Amino acid sequence: MQQILDQVLFRAGTNSVTVQNVLIALAIISFARLISYLLSKSLKSRFQRRGVDIGRQFAIITTFKYILYTITVLWSIQALGFTLSYVWGGAAALLVGLGLGLQQTFMDWISGIVLLIEGTVAVGDIVVVDGTVARVRYIGIRTSKVETRDSVVIIIPNSKLVINNVVNFSNNNEPSRFQIHVGVSYQSDVQLVTRILIQAAEEQKEVLDLPPPSVHFTDFGNSALEFTLHIYCREFFRIERIKSEVRYRIIDMFRQQGIEIPFPQRDLWIRNPQAIVKAGRSMRNQPEND
Repeated sequence: MQQILDQVLFRAGTNSVTVQNVLIALAIISFARLISYLLSKSLKSRFQRRGVDIGRQFAIITTFKYILYTITVLWSIQALGFTLSYVWGGAAALLVGLGLGLQQTFMDWISGIVLLIEGTVAVGDIVVVDGTVARVRYIGIRTSKVETRDSVVIIIPNSKLVINNVVNFSNNNEPSRFQIHVGVSYQSDVQLVTRILIQAAEEQKEVLDLPPPSVHFTDFGNSALEFTLHIYCREFFRIERIKSEVRYRIIDMFRQQGIEIPFPQRDLWIRNPQAIVKAGRSMRNQPEND
């Protein structure tokens, strides 16, 4: 039996890798996977009891897994009979060469570690990236996955979430304010318009009562009196549908009260109207061709 364990499988320089070395390395990897499973299960149970949010749970567990995997790889290499000092020396030379060509990739890796440790963007958060509203579904060591309102999954380099300006609606426990712009004719009763806008917002259950909806008379437009309805809501991912429902209610109430939403109007100024009238008369007086 011992002869089988001592049998050399291959040689790497002065090192000989035996069957026993390989079995020990496999045992280390299997043990590490078991520890990873038990650790994840234990941490999830503890986090749920303490009320830790899902995003923070994912970040902490993933960080522990990466640390465990790194230790496992180094331990397995040593179990195969290789000296770690040689590994570090070779890795340093390799990293210098790769660093020149894979700067962006390394930046994404570092950004992934920052995201997992800081937790500024977590799984389940509603974010705006490049003007697109999306829900964070996964944060990896190099890339993250977000899902848009159209159920489209976008893979984003982590550096984009760290370096660029990213709006995170979920990072603040306070509700966010959203706007609905409305224009009415100049003959409208502005006080009645204000009451209708507030009532339409209050009838929508997703719109919060505190802070209450408010209306600003924003401008005298070219064709309409312009108002802005401000509403507060926590349903960030469905806000466009909520605003649509409020608009439906506004148009119904406007029609009931006879309030008009005007079409754009343009004034046409004719510098020489007499010339146009004269040209029209001359065209009418021309005989028709047989």
